[in-house]
Amino acid sequence: MTPVRTFSMYALICFSLIISGCATTAPSQTASRQPAKIALVLGAGSSKGFAHIGVLKILETSRVPIHLIVGTSVGSFVGSLYANGYDAYALQKIALSLERSDIAELTIPDNGFLKGERLRDYINTKLQHAPTGKPRIPFYAVATDIKSGESVVFKTGNIGMAVQASCAIPGVFQPARFSGASYVDGGVVKPLPVDVARQYGADIVIAVDISSGIDQIAPTTTMETIMKSIQIMYDRMSQPSILQADVVIRPVVNFVGSADFSHRNEAVMEGEKAALAVMPQINALLARLRQEGRLP
Repeated sequence: MTPVRTFSMYALICFSLIISGCATTAPSQTASRQPAKIALVLGAGSSKGFAHIGVLKILETSRVPIHLIVGTSVGSFVGSLYANGYDAYALQKIALSLERSDIAELTIPDNGFLKGERLRDYINTKLQHAPTGKPRIPFYAVATDIKSGESVVFKTGNIGMAVQASCAIPGVFQPARFSGASYVDGGVVKPLPVDVARQYGADIVIAVDISSGIDQIAPTTTMETIMKSIQIMYDRMSQPSILQADVVIRPVVNFVGSADFSHRNEAVMEGEKAALAVMPQINALLARLRQEGRLP
């Protein structure tokens, strides 16, 4: 083989490698510019959940884009309404006028003191009168299949039934029974379901943890004892999920008892304060995503 032909062959091989390299790097550059998906995860915590509304007020006024909402227990209650058209200020109005009798009906204790049907009907009635009349944000409610012990994610179907299942605190609410299964509170397995948000494509997860800080109120009734026990469980089980979130908002609501409606306004304010405290962190993430061309 002549030197000229040898040189030509090596030149052709080098050129082919350069072209091949360009072909393999181009898709990764394109992939990095895929639109980012930001998830809001609203955790369990019974009456402490009024703080979720304060968080939503700050995120809304700060124009933080939310592409999906995942909620467990009270997080599913608040999240279902927000995802379906009620803005944060409308939610605050609902919260301040909410009575226990609107969402809970006592029954003869049989695997729970409360049926949960009134909660289901309350959500469905509210959604019939929702401002938009249709979901504006994809919503996922997390419950627990009491037979298998596995978490279940409701993303379609009757939203009131999904919230009923997600909020069915064992011993307080009777299990939600439908579709041949029985469901209890999602917080039994996932009080802060960050992994569910990741499962459904979230790139950035903003998690609201209302389980931290056990209240110092000594329970005096059977229901209060159950609720306090559940609160302690939420707090312990949320810790691993906190490490998986990009931003964690932790309202200081340890003064709110598990069934306490008397401090709802203060809980909303604590949600606002906690959200404001992490807005620099959220804004930095949004700026990075816009610089990458992944957010408008």
